[in-house]
Amino acid sequence: MSEKKLFLLDAMALIYRAYFALQRNPRVTSKGKNTNAQFGFTNTLLELLNKEKPSHLAVVFDTQTATVRHDDFTDYKANRQEAPEDLLQAIPDIKRIIRGFSLPCKELDGYEADDLIGTLAWEAADLGYTVYMVTPDKDYGQLVKEQVLIYKPAAFGQGPQVLGIKEVCEKWDIKRVDQVIDLLGLMGDASDNIPGIKGVGEKTAAKLLAQYDTLENVLEFAHEIKGALGEKVRAGKESAIMSKRLATIITNVPVQFHEEDFRVKDWDKDALKEVFAELEFKTLAARLLGEAPAAPVNKDLFGNDVRTKTAAPAKEDAAALLGPTQQMLFDMLPQSTDTIHTLPHEYTLLSETDLDTFLPQLQAQKEICFDTETTNIDANLAELVGMSFAWEKGKAYYLPVPADAESVVAILERFRPVFEDEDKEWIGQNIKYDMLMLKWYGYELKGKIYDTMLAHYVIEPEGKRNMDVLSTKYLNYEPVSIETLIGKKGKTQGNMRDVPLNEIKDYAAEDADVTFQLKQVFDPLLKERDVERVFREIENPLVPVLTDMEYEGIRVDEHFLINYSKELQTDIGLAEARVYEQAGVRFNLASPKQLGEVLFEHMKLDPKAKKTKTGQYATGEDVLEKLRNQHQIVDDILAYRELTKLKSTYVDALPQLINPKTGRLHTSFNQAVAVTGRLSSNNPNLQNIPIKTERGREIRKAFIPRDADHVLLSADYSQIELRIIAAISEDERMIQAFREGKDIHTATAANVYGVPEAEVDKTMRRNAKAVNFGIIYGQSAFGLAENLGISRTEAKGIIDAYFTQFAGIRRYMSTTISFAHDHGYVQTLSGRKRWLPDIVSGNQVVRGYAERNAINMPIQGTAADMIKRAMIAVHYALKREKLQTRMILQVHDELVLDVPKNEIEMVQQLIVTEMEQAMPLPNGVPVKAESGFGANWLEAH
Repeated sequence: MSEKKLFLLDAMALIYRAYFALQRNPRVTSKGKNTNAQFGFTNTLLELLNKEKPSHLAVVFDTQTATVRHDDFTDYKANRQEAPEDLLQAIPDIKRIIRGFSLPCKELDGYEADDLIGTLAWEAADLGYTVYMVTPDKDYGQLVKEQVLIYKPAAFGQGPQVLGIKEVCEKWDIKRVDQVIDLLGLMGDASDNIPGIKGVGEKTAAKLLAQYDTLENVLEFAHEIKGALGEKVRAGKESAIMSKRLATIITNVPVQFHEEDFRVKDWDKDALKEVFAELEFKTLAARLLGEAPAAPVNKDLFGNDVRTKTAAPAKEDAAALLGPTQQMLFDMLPQSTDTIHTLPHEYTLLSETDLDTFLPQLQAQKEICFDTETTNIDANLAELVGMSFAWEKGKAYYLPVPADAESVVAILERFRPVFEDEDKEWIGQNIKYDMLMLKWYGYELKGKIYDTMLAHYVIEPEGKRNMDVLSTKYLNYEPVSIETLIGKKGKTQGNMRDVPLNEIKDYAAEDADVTFQLKQVFDPLLKERDVERVFREIENPLVPVLTDMEYEGIRVDEHFLINYSKELQTDIGLAEARVYEQAGVRFNLASPKQLGEVLFEHMKLDPKAKKTKTGQYATGEDVLEKLRNQHQIVDDILAYRELTKLKSTYVDALPQLINPKTGRLHTSFNQAVAVTGRLSSNNPNLQNIPIKTERGREIRKAFIPRDADHVLLSADYSQIELRIIAAISEDERMIQAFREGKDIHTATAANVYGVPEAEVDKTMRRNAKAVNFGIIYGQSAFGLAENLGISRTEAKGIIDAYFTQFAGIRRYMSTTISFAHDHGYVQTLSGRKRWLPDIVSGNQVVRGYAERNAINMPIQGTAADMIKRAMIAVHYALKREKLQTRMILQVHDELVLDVPKNEIEMVQQLIVTEMEQAMPLPNGVPVKAESGFGANWLEAH
């Protein structure tokens, strides 16, 4: 083959591929910009330059204008979904990167990239070049010649593929590459909306060409083709001719291959440095350019310039990178993530006899990464298998423990002085699990906590937080997968006791090593993104609080749940019977499809009923709520749904989750899920136990104190989100209402309707309450009208009056959205941030959603910060006073405690005080908490 190698890259195909390849773990800059496409495309380009060493290269783009194919068929490519906005916004960056590598970008209005590539490829081949068309697109098969090849980049763990004449013919089961367009004319191409002949697929098209050679011959002899296929071919004649024309790549586009323009040259390092700095490709810039990129200038909360710090490479690395040839730089670029097999490491397997020398080393450390290996992902059911420790990059230690609990305790006892050293900082990935594990054996970590999962949570609230994902993203290192040791999830999966000791040693020690390294990466990021305060003051201190709560658990009245389940089953049967009687037909009420047919075809409740993408009628709760006034059957359907959900999700499920060791329910609190900072829980999810309906509230009766000498105490904040919006909006009317202790909804209604508070009726108060809470979520007049069942005109009048009377609220909404537009994020009073890249979206719907999040997050996030601070304060107040009371649940703005009867009076006063003082609000807005106690949760609430 010729040494003259030309690579022509199909830009948009590669950009789409790069963008979606990273979609599950997106790269986002400190300003909230998604850089999936830029990063993925750059890596593809570098890999091509490094591995294939082309002498010439160009990147070819489509343009936004219509092409000659649209003249033939206006619906050409009409079914393609609009490209994601992040992807479209990446194209100018990618063009800058390409030009930074001194490579040409080619495009021409009226023609597609494949037309330009086809023309240039054939012209260059005639000049003696071997041409590689870099694309995953099947259409290019028609262009393949002896010196024109398809180059499919590596994907899904497979290396790149090069397709010549032989490979194309084998792939499509054809004799000649020019038959590719005949094939596409017959079968069509759904991705480009090329119709082909309806009902003719790839295999049928190949058989027809094997017999008739060309599409024109197939059509000419269509009368010979028997049966249904013949009818399809004859009916699709015009469509096939047009489809072949659409699929034919044009090879006489007015572009020319000038050799020097396409030659691979030295890079424009200044241009690359600038674009890499903006995109925050720090590691890539250091490796390729020999120095850290110039830090981009950001604005702080007060509009001052703040230059983001960028770590420079070590001096010896920089020296090695200065002035080398382009090829040397390519050779230094890693082409894949590192693993345990590619990086030097020192992982030591410890035995009990090693502890005499190991423990003094451990005791000498101020900062220790700690991880446990266990038999179960539920720490409340697990047994300890081993512990790993690390305090230096590339070095870690693993200590296995015996299976019997007595021997485990004997070993842990030797660690007690280390575990209880309050001067130490313990690093862990989801360290709450490891702390809970120790607690079941009677031990706790008394030093400071540093959870890398939580560090990443405040740095990137919407990112994935699995340690393997974080390691790959931030360390370019792929850890050993747990599934390689114990198998995939399911009934056949083993546990860590089944794994050979040497394998578990590497896996466990690597976990500690990787987590230690992640801490070193996240520390500066916490400072750069100015979220260290919320990490240090709220998230880390909350870990031991949640550990104790999960360990404590809550007692459940199984007898009550059994009886309530029977009661619900009776009610379910009655509701179901009422539905069938009113419908006049029996059907599967649990089937949305059958329900839709009954409501909208049989009963004709809504002639404009909408259907889902699957073709069945939409019967969701929002749809049924709008039909409530149409027929009584709707109320009965909603009642049936509520009752069946309560029974299956809670009443029947809760007894199954009771821990056999304790006889109590131990929920797991999730700190790093909700982007607003709110806690969630699972196994079971106690955050979603219904409270608005009588039947839902009854479930709370099942949660009871530990014994007859205890009661449950419930304490919650009063209208905390409205108090927060009053404080941060500085609205004087609302602030004054709270200062005077008024009912905020009555006060709001009086202002909105212009009447004295004594004349506010139930309807006025209800409407004012809906507006108060709706404003937090950016509710529109349409939404308020739907919620209250009033006209849109009336709803708009209420909202307009509201904003007239509470001008500070409107001002807050406007300034918050402006701040988000300027900075790319919003934040709580504690400094928790939420990044909103869609705030600058050109799509009004997408931008509107981001703007509503911008309004809501500082309010809801501040409420989340407040309850977390309160939990920390209450936890340590109980310890300080040496009380036997235990905090056991947190649900939204509410705390539930298990209280000895002789501590009720003291605890009730202590809880309210700690909650009200946990996080004072600005502008003198009072924080109020209320409490109650009883023989079960419902009674206490």
